[in-house]
Amino acid sequence: MNSNYTRIFSGSFISVQTIVNQLREIGIVPVIKDESESGRLAGFGSAIQGNQEIYVHADELGKAQSIVQKVIGN
Repeated sequence: MNSNYTRIFSGSFISVQTIVNQLREIGIVPVIKDESESGRLAGFGSAIQGNQEIYVHADELGKAQSIVQKVIGN
């Protein structure tokens, strides 16, 4: 992944979608990485099903982290 992007969350599809929707509401467009889906599309399997990662641009990191904390409750 480009060094201008930072992973802010890794978890289930449902948690990721909740966070992504809230990020988009404040104008942040995240990048979602899904190894299992990428492997499936390439014809390979994955041991970890449904685990996704959210990345945001370094300029948006502070705002994005506050959204993640609000959603996951930490």
